[in-house]
Amino acid sequence: MNFADKQEDISKDDWLDRLHSLHITRADMNRLIMNYLVTEGFKEAAEKFRTESGVEPLVDLDTLDERIKIREAIQQGNIQEAISLVNDIHPELLDNNRYLFFHLQQQHLIELIRHQQVEQALEFAQSHLAEHGEESQDILLELERVMALLAFENPETSPFGELLHPSQRQKVASELNAAILEIENREQTPKLARLLKLLMWSQEELDAKKVRYPKMTDLAKGTLEEQK
Repeated sequence: MNFADKQEDISKDDWLDRLHSLHITRADMNRLIMNYLVTEGFKEAAEKFRTESGVEPLVDLDTLDERIKIREAIQQGNIQEAISLVNDIHPELLDNNRYLFFHLQQQHLIELIRHQQVEQALEFAQSHLAEHGEESQDILLELERVMALLAFENPETSPFGELLHPSQRQKVASELNAAILEIENREQTPKLARLLKLLMWSQEELDAKKVRYPKMTDLAKGTLEEQK
């Protein structure tokens, strides 16, 4: 009987013993944290962490300034300003990445709806986004979800209200940040994010093989579920 056909149970105590037997140094953890802060463009946090941990970033932190300005513009809802800043440093980026450009324009539309500028929103959608909807069915569906916000008196509480949540701005900011890093031939995804993806993939593989183990149910807190 091969492993795929065999159902194996792993107790929580045994699982934790195996985890604790792994030796991960504080220096390794600190380097992972610094990598995350630099890749995501959190300069101030990176500077403080360098002072506290003694870990030196692999790049000059001053090179983060432009990305920080762009991220802050998006997080404040100033999408046109962010587009202008991107065009200043990488004028070819949005021309070559039309899907990213659509997401930025879509976010500008969301901001118009957020501020109840209905006429401006309709005009902007017609003049700048309608043609994108003709390019792809996926884009059309995304655009329809945004336009649906106009049908509600209180769009924040509508079925599409998550589009008005700050996490939507963060999503667009991260997509643009990754695109800038790619064009600059820098690491696009923090190593911590890759490790989390590896963890999720590993759990999916164990689930597929019907292995009973203490699954991590809350990645942020590292909570393991109790086995039944």
